[in-house]
Amino acid sequence: MRLSREKINQLSHLIIQALADQEEVKLLQPDNDVRLEVVRVITEELKVDDLVAQSVRDKLASYSRTIIEGSREWDIMYRKLYEEELNRLGRK
Repeated sequence: MRLSREKINQLSHLIIQALADQEEVKLLQPDNDVRLEVVRVITEELKVDDLVAQSVRDKLASYSRTIIEGSREWDIMYRKLYEEELNRLGRK
């Protein structure tokens, strides 16, 4: 799922606020520096997710037998290949 820049920024503000509300948490850097790092991490993870999803779609499209997107078989194969790709990248 793709998130807009505005949504990512909104999430980063919510995360920083949630951290600031925790007495056990003390940020060692200014709030905005931490927020920008949160934005960077979310953006990078979304890029990885997009690459994995495209790789899985390419694999499914390369099968000699057509698997119809949205079918139960396609969903099962997509999840299986997605998990395998994440494991291959060391993300799970």
